[in-house]
Amino acid sequence: MTSRRQFMAGMALASVAPSLTWAAVGNPVALTAAMDRDGAFLIVGLTAAGEIAFRQPLPARGHAAAAHPHLAEAVAIARRPGTFAKVVDCATGAIRQTIATPNNRHFYGHATFSLDGRLLYTTEQDIVSGQGRIGVWARSDGYKRVDEFPSGGIGPHEILTLASGDLAVANGGIRTHPETGRAKLNLDTMRPNLSILSPTGKLIDVAPVPADTHHNSLRHIAATMDGTIVCGFQWQGDPFAAPPLVAFYKGSGELVPAQFSDGATHGLDGYIGSVCTLGHTGFAASAPRGGRVLIFDETGTQTGTHRATDVCGLTSFAQGGSLATDGFGNVFDLAWQDMRLKRAHGLAFDNHLVSLSHGFSSST
Repeated sequence: MTSRRQFMAGMALASVAPSLTWAAVGNPVALTAAMDRDGAFLIVGLTAAGEIAFRQPLPARGHAAAAHPHLAEAVAIARRPGTFAKVVDCATGAIRQTIATPNNRHFYGHATFSLDGRLLYTTEQDIVSGQGRIGVWARSDGYKRVDEFPSGGIGPHEILTLASGDLAVANGGIRTHPETGRAKLNLDTMRPNLSILSPTGKLIDVAPVPADTHHNSLRHIAATMDGTIVCGFQWQGDPFAAPPLVAFYKGSGELVPAQFSDGATHGLDGYIGSVCTLGHTGFAASAPRGGRVLIFDETGTQTGTHRATDVCGLTSFAQGGSLATDGFGNVFDLAWQDMRLKRAHGLAFDNHLVSLSHGFSSST
């Protein structure tokens, strides 16, 4: 006979377990938040051809989403300093569950699943101390919060699951507080870093931003199979300065600045919006305020620039190819040589494209 505890556990699992895989909802390669012409907020699945595989409503503006590695399910995370996340069945459009942070915590807009899809990791702030935290949620137990651990810094933003199963966290270094909205409270003392953590929170490595450029807030990251991580920054210092806004991590606690073409850092307005891998050896970084995508080879040397107004979302996918999106509903084929329009939709795409090729292959 089934016990009450077994029955309730089964109900919790069924409540968050869609029966369809990503293939059943049109083989999307990426997810993005969007807004339609009526002002309604959406989560959208894009195919490799730039077509819309599905579009489902969200109750508020999305920032980024975590895509389950196998099932047609995503968790849309509230924009900082929001305290909710929505579990979306991407086959039916149902909001299966709302996840809420504990007291004195808020989300930072990004999350990632473990390689097996059993756990969800969310970037958060301890509001009282200002320290970054990683929340751990068990999907099979109805997204019950089962653990949390330090992020390795202040202001954790994007988090990735690496091919090893370890976690990479971009600690932006900026302290905020819900009572003061998005005001930046510690610019004089901010110390951003990239932290590598085990799935249980053990600190494996820390790569700090150098002290002389400590105003370079590390926000977005993408990774390859060999563990190289490309980092995108948002400058909080002297607006007339033009520091390198892209760097690379290959281990050993060091961030190596990218080599930009002459004058390329000027005109970016100190802002990288997204990063992604490009092919097997290169990387791309978007600068929406400057209306361009910067291309880098495996050595970290800039080899090209593509231009498009308000381009921000970038991603690559395992079967080959990369996409870019802008705030006007355009989807571009992103390649080394050029960036060509594939499709145009009556939507305003938000800042991020999230790859459905789980883990190393990238995301923004």
